[in-house]
Amino acid sequence: MLCYWGAQVREGFGLLQPDKVKHGKNDIRSMCPKSAVQDMSAGRSFVGFIRNGKVSVLRLRDEDYNHDGKLKQLQLKKNDKIRSIVCGGAGAVLLANGGRVLIMDKSTVCRPLKGLGNRQVIQIACGDQHSMALTKDGQLFVWGENSHGQLGLKKEHPGSPSAQQVKSLCGIPLAQISAGGDHSFVLSLSGVVFGWGKNSAGQLGLGDTTDRHVPVVVNSLNRKKTVSISCGGEHTATLSKFMFQGGTVFTFGSGGFGQLGHNSFKDEHHPRVVAELWGSKVSQVTCGRHHTLVSVSSSKLIYSFGCGMQGQLGNGEMIKQSVPLPVDLSNECDHEYTFEKLIAGENHSFALFLKEVGNEVEKPKSNPSREILTLNDRMIDCWMSESDANSWKAITKEINTVFSSAASLNGSFLKTSCDEHYQTSVENCGLDFDLVKTSFAKLSNNERLISEVVKVVQQKLLPSLNPNPTGVEALRLYLLLPELIRGLQEQQRTELTGALASKILQLNPAACKVLEMYWSKLPDDYLKNLVDLFKKESAILIDLIAFGFINWNIPRRLQKLVQILHMVYKACCSTNRDITKIDFIIHEIIYLHYVLHAANEDLKDCWWRSDFDLFLAFQHYYDTTLNKLKSYPYMFNLGAKCNFLKNRKWQGSFELTLSRTALLEDCFHQLRTADPSLDLRRNWLLVLYKEDVSKRTAVNKKDFFLNVFQELCAPESQMLMYNDNNTVSWFPTKPSVEKEKYFLFGTLCGLAFNNNSVANLPFPLALFKKLLNVKPSLEDLIEFSPVLGKSLQYILDYSDDVEEMDMNFTITWDGTEVELDPAEPGKLVTNYNRIEFVDKYVDYILNKSVEEVFEEFKRGFFKACHRCLVEIFEPEELRGVLVGNEEYDWDILKQNTTYEGLFYAEHPTIISFWEVFNELTPNEKKAFLLFLTGFEKVPVLGMSAVKMRVTPLLNSTQDHLPEALTCHALLGLPVYQNKETLRAKAIEAINHKRGFWEE
Repeated sequence: MLCYWGAQVREGFGLLQPDKVKHGKNDIRSMCPKSAVQDMSAGRSFVGFIRNGKVSVLRLRDEDYNHDGKLKQLQLKKNDKIRSIVCGGAGAVLLANGGRVLIMDKSTVCRPLKGLGNRQVIQIACGDQHSMALTKDGQLFVWGENSHGQLGLKKEHPGSPSAQQVKSLCGIPLAQISAGGDHSFVLSLSGVVFGWGKNSAGQLGLGDTTDRHVPVVVNSLNRKKTVSISCGGEHTATLSKFMFQGGTVFTFGSGGFGQLGHNSFKDEHHPRVVAELWGSKVSQVTCGRHHTLVSVSSSKLIYSFGCGMQGQLGNGEMIKQSVPLPVDLSNECDHEYTFEKLIAGENHSFALFLKEVGNEVEKPKSNPSREILTLNDRMIDCWMSESDANSWKAITKEINTVFSSAASLNGSFLKTSCDEHYQTSVENCGLDFDLVKTSFAKLSNNERLISEVVKVVQQKLLPSLNPNPTGVEALRLYLLLPELIRGLQEQQRTELTGALASKILQLNPAACKVLEMYWSKLPDDYLKNLVDLFKKESAILIDLIAFGFINWNIPRRLQKLVQILHMVYKACCSTNRDITKIDFIIHEIIYLHYVLHAANEDLKDCWWRSDFDLFLAFQHYYDTTLNKLKSYPYMFNLGAKCNFLKNRKWQGSFELTLSRTALLEDCFHQLRTADPSLDLRRNWLLVLYKEDVSKRTAVNKKDFFLNVFQELCAPESQMLMYNDNNTVSWFPTKPSVEKEKYFLFGTLCGLAFNNNSVANLPFPLALFKKLLNVKPSLEDLIEFSPVLGKSLQYILDYSDDVEEMDMNFTITWDGTEVELDPAEPGKLVTNYNRIEFVDKYVDYILNKSVEEVFEEFKRGFFKACHRCLVEIFEPEELRGVLVGNEEYDWDILKQNTTYEGLFYAEHPTIISFWEVFNELTPNEKKAFLLFLTGFEKVPVLGMSAVKMRVTPLLNSTQDHLPEALTCHALLGLPVYQNKETLRAKAIEAINHKRGFWEE
């Protein structure tokens, strides 16, 4: 049954005889044509009806046409079964079964719409001078005039008679489209509203009256669970889904006729709730030219408001009405029919009912033929169950539709539980990740299906991605694809990962920022999989670089992958995710160090050969790749980082000629008077002793650093302050030595770092944090002063509900009273400010109190070593490189020892040596390590880095001491006759001071 009211029109529209039309209250008419009306639409010039797939239109009277025309059936092709019609300003748009679009002009001639190709259209919309079409794969097409930007094709676009794609909305999974007088709206599957076009009355809901020429998100409707939208002449209405109140109606735009329902005739520039409908279970809202209709299916009520000057409100009066009031329909409608559709035209209103009795409907039924195609678990199961040729043809067609469309994929796997996907925002992507994983896992297990998917993704989807997405929903794809790619075979995985990385890097900065936010909130396993994917593909490319021929395209591909890893790393750091820096390490990077070292060695030996240029090219190839990777130090394991120190190129050497008896004085003097143009960072340090100038050996340098730092860091030097047990030092607030010495102290530390030498620095981790611009913490203070640090920790952990504590922000440090909050002297510590108190306390001791002294130390440190090399290390690693560690695993030393000459593991002298070694005290074992390597502590890479070699000292006497070549950890051992002699000579050797005798 069809009910209608409004401007005068031909009785019955020609659908049946005038005497068959029933007249109800307030001039509302109803009729039941023999052929049921399946769909209809009313515009400015025409009203159209679809019956049995055929279209009939009737021209409406207007100022140029003062009487109604006759109902006319459109002449269409025999196979054109029409399922939808929308009437606009002068014509209409028809949608045939199969998704074909036809345009009807004012003379009722129909023609196919050009520009759609073979795309299947599922929805159409028509404004005064423009139209819209949504395709099955989620693409939006527009045509017509663009005087106010209503096509969304940018300001300079003149309009088009053929369909043009709105590329700015590519990737947005659309649920509905609507066209107003000269403005347009679309609604996404997650309830995000986009509007554009004319905005003279605020009909775009953006808070102003400025026209928009491209789609813009109506932010004030975000997270409102919008499920429907309708455009009028110059106003707009939306319907939001609410669990308890039913559908809530928002209106905005022109209110001059009361069409907004806000009990006023004012325009509204922001969406505003229609208060009179609050609590009603609204199921549908539709806008006419200057009036609005609302239906409540549960009660079969229809409300109207706005312009009623021609009876279109159904209240029997020719007035403007600014609040929703019910339309009095006949009792027949209440009891025998179910409401189907509400239509508001220029000056007419229609209600379409179906004669069937069923349960009350609280929300509109979904119509699959009007929905874009999305991937779901049921579809995948169907694909996997079909095997014959005809079925496979249909399957490949569906795969092509879904996987070639970013919109389709972005609309898949939404988290529908508790309507969570309606909360999609820059912080919530709205995806059900468990469903994503299970669905893509199924696909990956079917080789035929996944091969077809990969082909479509590679050839169609990735090339189509928009680098400037309009809404955040378009970014879901970048979360979905890594999980799909992860299950592929290596070649497919590598190609698609690289292509995906390229597309991510093309995104505009705002989109990248949102994507990083999404990454930071991924489930732990999903985030780990994402990191592993890009790490694994990076490792494959590194292997190709290290062990393949020169191909500059590979480093370029690698650079893109590590850039993505860097983005993920930043996202994890910004939100303190459980995933650690260790998870980002690419261990294969060290292979590049190995081959670069080999290339450098080859260059030394083949400079005269004809293929020298080839070796030079390989060196440049590896060196360039490593230098680019150096921007991402957290991807390097500690061994790879240390190799940067070992494999540097030096300009020359810098000599220090010193006296063992005046080591520190000579050293400081020569550093002060060194040539200002000398770059200590680029010159290898060479240490000579006046007592034996001819002896040029690396042993001198190791001895120098060992002894100079013992002297500098001794309490007697008065350069540092020590904790209570004299084990850990810190900078004093009031140094008793001149400030320049801290600069020189820092220079020596920098020289030690630059020359791969250990500096025995008794500092807490705070020093190394400060060198790397990392803020020291309470844990660092505890390391220096356990008693004080634990007291401050107790304050933080104090749980009693005491408002004030018996202390204030005034402290005493290094003999000086200090106000931690100078703006409020004597400020009391309370439960509310205790965190502030502890933070200021730690900051004062480790930062403010030593700022002047430390800055001198830091300036000297970076004078002697490259900042970029230092900054590749974490604070703990930097301490290990400079100071070494104390994890003395002597079993590993023995396991890694090799024997030369006549020695072997079971040789009597070797057996005696290890027996003697095991009997040494811990301090004697450390002294042996110093004797063997020149360093008392274990290298940062652990004891496994010490590769001791033992060689026999032939022709030596029983009085001969063991010898050590520290550069190579080579122990020269005489063949002693007995264990006692070996023990005595070994202890004498390790206690030898090499000329640095204590007074």
